[in-house]
Amino acid sequence: MKKNKSAIKKAKQSEEKRVRNAHIKSTMKSQIKKAIAAIETNDKDNSGGVLKNAISSINKAASKNVIHKNNAARKVSRLSKKAHKALQAKS
Repeated sequence: MKKNKSAIKKAKQSEEKRVRNAHIKSTMKSQIKKAIAAIETNDKDNSGGVLKNAISSINKAASKNVIHKNNAARKVSRLSKKAHKALQAKS
């Protein structure tokens, strides 16, 4: 158990931040999985919107410092590359 007031407060703040970050990260991962699934199934009408949502959630996570900005850029780049490749394969 923490002994002084500041240590107790810091532990409480850390727990709140951990829960918040876990939710943001989980949502981001779910959006990415949905986008990849839509790309791989060649769902043309749905993949554009799902991809946009995934990129948005990645950027939100980066802006809230849940993930590093370079990590976010890498995820967006790889997702966009996958979508572009699938689009080229259809043509």
